[in-house]
Amino acid sequence: MRYIRYACIAVFGLALVLIALANRQTVEVNMLPPELAKFFALTPSYTVPLFVIMFGGILAGLIIGFIWEWIREAKERAAAARQAREMDKLRAEVKRLKGEKNEGKDDVLVLLDEAS
Repeated sequence: MRYIRYACIAVFGLALVLIALANRQTVEVNMLPPELAKFFALTPSYTVPLFVIMFGGILAGLIIGFIWEWIREAKERAAAARQAREMDKLRAEVKRLKGEKNEGKDDVLVLLDEAS
Protein backbone atom coordinates (compact mmCIF):
# COMPACT_ATOMS: atom_id res chain seq x y z
CA MET A 1 0.00 0.00 0.00
CA ARG A 2 2.89 2.33 0.80
CA TYR A 3 4.35 1.83 -2.68
CA ILE A 4 1.04 2.69 -4.31
CA ARG A 5 0.96 5.93 -2.34
CA TYR A 6 4.54 6.77 -3.37
CA ALA A 7 3.71 5.96 -7.00
CA CYS A 8 0.68 8.29 -6.89
CA ILE A 9 2.76 11.08 -5.35
CA ALA A 10 5.43 10.59 -8.05
CA VAL A 11 2.85 10.69 -10.85
CA PHE A 12 1.26 13.81 -9.36
CA GLY A 13 4.66 15.50 -8.98
CA LEU A 14 5.62 14.58 -12.55
CA ALA A 15 2.32 16.03 -13.82
CA LEU A 16 3.00 19.31 -11.97
CA VAL A 17 6.52 19.52 -13.44
CA LEU A 18 5.19 18.85 -16.95
CA ILE A 19 2.48 21.51 -16.55
CA ALA A 20 5.10 24.00 -15.35
CA LEU A 21 7.39 23.21 -18.29
CA ALA A 22 4.54 23.53 -20.79
CA ASN A 23 3.47 26.95 -19.41
CA ARG A 24 6.74 28.84 -19.06
CA GLN A 25 5.69 31.84 -21.14
CA THR A 26 5.44 35.05 -19.17
CA VAL A 27 2.22 36.97 -18.72
CA GLU A 28 1.54 40.41 -17.31
CA VAL A 29 -0.65 40.39 -14.22
CA ASN A 30 -2.40 43.65 -13.30
CA MET A 31 -3.46 43.99 -9.69
CA LEU A 32 -6.04 46.68 -10.51
CA PRO A 33 -8.17 47.35 -13.59
CA PRO A 34 -6.56 50.05 -15.80
CA GLU A 35 -9.34 52.59 -15.10
CA LEU A 36 -9.05 52.17 -11.36
CA ALA A 37 -5.24 52.20 -11.50
CA LYS A 38 -5.30 55.58 -13.27
CA PHE A 39 -7.72 56.95 -10.67
CA PHE A 40 -5.33 56.06 -7.83
CA ALA A 41 -2.21 56.89 -9.89
CA LEU A 42 -0.98 53.33 -9.34
CA THR A 43 -0.09 50.74 -11.93
CA PRO A 44 0.73 47.60 -9.98
CA SER A 45 1.53 44.99 -12.60
CA TYR A 46 3.95 42.10 -12.60
CA THR A 47 5.37 39.85 -15.28
CA VAL A 48 5.45 36.23 -14.11
CA PRO A 49 5.42 32.80 -15.75
CA LEU A 50 1.96 31.42 -16.41
CA PHE A 51 2.47 28.31 -14.27
CA VAL A 52 3.05 30.53 -11.21
CA ILE A 53 -0.41 32.04 -11.73
CA MET A 54 -1.95 28.58 -12.21
CA PHE A 55 -0.32 27.06 -9.12
CA GLY A 56 -1.01 30.21 -7.11
CA GLY A 57 -4.71 29.96 -7.95
CA ILE A 58 -4.80 26.31 -6.92
CA LEU A 59 -2.97 27.09 -3.67
CA ALA A 60 -5.27 30.03 -2.90
CA GLY A 61 -8.31 27.82 -3.50
CA LEU A 62 -6.97 25.16 -1.15
CA ILE A 63 -6.23 27.66 1.60
CA ILE A 64 -9.64 29.32 1.27
CA GLY A 65 -11.31 25.89 1.33
CA PHE A 66 -9.41 24.81 4.45
CA ILE A 67 -10.31 28.02 6.27
CA TRP A 68 -13.96 27.77 5.16
CA GLU A 69 -14.18 24.18 6.41
CA TRP A 70 -12.48 25.05 9.72
CA ILE A 71 -15.03 27.81 10.32
CA ARG A 72 -17.91 25.53 9.29
CA GLU A 73 -16.85 22.82 11.77
CA ALA A 74 -16.59 25.20 14.73
CA LYS A 75 -20.00 24.14 16.06
CA GLU A 76 -19.07 20.45 15.97
CA ARG A 77 -15.76 21.09 17.77
CA ALA A 78 -17.54 23.12 20.46
CA ALA A 79 -20.14 20.37 20.95
CA ALA A 80 -17.42 17.70 21.21
CA ALA A 81 -15.53 19.75 23.81
CA ARG A 82 -18.75 20.28 25.78
CA GLN A 83 -19.49 16.54 25.75
CA ALA A 84 -15.93 15.72 26.83
CA ARG A 85 -16.21 18.09 29.81
CA GLU A 86 -19.55 16.59 30.76
CA MET A 87 -18.17 13.05 30.49
CA ASP A 88 -15.20 13.93 32.71
CA LYS A 89 -17.56 15.43 35.28
CA LEU A 90 -19.76 12.32 35.23
CA ARG A 91 -16.74 10.00 35.61
CA ALA A 92 -15.60 11.97 38.64
CA GLU A 93 -19.08 11.73 40.13
CA VAL A 94 -19.24 7.96 39.55
CA LYS A 95 -15.83 7.56 41.22
CA ARG A 96 -16.98 9.65 44.18
CA LEU A 97 -20.20 7.65 44.54
CA LYS A 98 -18.31 4.34 44.39
CA GLY A 99 -15.97 5.64 47.07
CA GLU A 100 -18.95 6.49 49.30
CA LYS A 101 -20.53 3.09 48.65
CA ASN A 102 -17.36 1.17 49.49
CA GLU A 103 -16.44 3.20 52.57
CA GLY A 104 -15.63 0.97 55.54
CA LYS A 105 -15.46 -2.25 53.47
CA ASP A 106 -12.54 -4.62 53.14
CA ASP A 107 -9.99 -3.59 50.47
CA VAL A 108 -10.19 -6.94 48.67
CA LEU A 109 -13.97 -6.77 48.44
CA VAL A 110 -13.75 -3.19 47.16
CA LEU A 111 -11.33 -4.27 44.40
CA LEU A 112 -13.58 -7.16 43.40
CA ASP A 113 -16.60 -4.85 43.37
CA GLU A 114 -14.78 -2.30 41.17
CA ALA A 115 -13.68 -4.99 38.72
CA SER A 116 -17.23 -6.03 37.95
